[in-house]
Amino acid sequence: MLYREAGDFKTTYAADGQTFPIAFDRWRYYGVLAVAFGVVPFLINDYWANAVFVPFLIYAIAAIGLNILTGYCGQVSLGTGGFMAVGAYACYKLMTAFPEVSILVHIVLAGGITAGVGLLFGIPSLRIKGFYLAVATLAAQFFLVWLFNKVPWFYNYSASGQISAPERTFLGVAVTGAATPAWAKYLVCLVFVVALAWVARNLTRGALGRQWMAIRDMDIAAEIIGVNPLRAKLAAFAISSFYVGIAGALLFAVYLGAVEVGEAFGINKAFLVLFMIIIGGLGSIFGSFAGAAFLVLLPVLLKNVLVGGLGWSTSLAAHIELMIVGALIVLFLIVEPHGLAQLWRLAKEKLRLWPFPH
Repeated sequence: MLYREAGDFKTTYAADGQTFPIAFDRWRYYGVLAVAFGVVPFLINDYWANAVFVPFLIYAIAAIGLNILTGYCGQVSLGTGGFMAVGAYACYKLMTAFPEVSILVHIVLAGGITAGVGLLFGIPSLRIKGFYLAVATLAAQFFLVWLFNKVPWFYNYSASGQISAPERTFLGVAVTGAATPAWAKYLVCLVFVVALAWVARNLTRGALGRQWMAIRDMDIAAEIIGVNPLRAKLAAFAISSFYVGIAGALLFAVYLGAVEVGEAFGINKAFLVLFMIIIGGLGSIFGSFAGAAFLVLLPVLLKNVLVGGLGWSTSLAAHIELMIVGALIVLFLIVEPHGLAQLWRLAKEKLRLWPFPH
């Protein structure tokens, strides 16, 4: 069997503490990256880009951001849709105000602006938590959607109230607008996903990540042992909002191209990302990817099987999707609170020991 630790020993603390201590895991990770960068861009078409790959990558970024706040730091948030809207509208204002600046810089700056907004709305977390914090972030969600809908400056006084991404190129290739090829959309999102996932993995394994987990497990005990709750909680809100803002900017500029705040970033978006981390696994970077993949692929699968194959109506397929997602959330919360990530960890443990009893 390939998946064994026999002979896979470490001689330094750095080697023993790396993200993938087992050689097979490292090579599998490198293989996934090689396929993602070297194979998929040459095979992808518009359908696979718009239906599967691009939304999966964008929602994975948003799920990682929310998982940092909720899964690692234990601060419940229902304002993800509003913070994604901040990223989208910040990117739009930057694109129209500074057309000579690269679109990639605008996306990063939009994430920075969202981090500032998240920092502001994270201040109540210093005095409230649990259900009350969830209600406070829900109020932030409704306030931000109302703000972008009612203040014409944010959508440049457009008569329709929509914002549309101007055409922008990077290295001579269109990355926004109708002329954007499928592989360009995919690669832009993939670069952001790989970079942000790497940063998140290192943050959660470092001192700041340990502070977040200490506050999540018992905030009073964490404060007694020297954790500064003010700095840790605000850092979690800022970093989480940065990720969510970049996801919103990519959703607007690269994926959709034109959005209306109420439809694209309503409360349903906040619940969608929350369901991703519940099903995928709280406190797990891999769980963010697994939950995003599941909730992006499920509607595509149901549409192809129920609508395309069996001829059922689209509305019926949508209702069945909601029933499946709701049932799975209840099932995971009762049977396996750590979601798909924990099931993956258990499967790897059994594979490492097979055929010996566990």
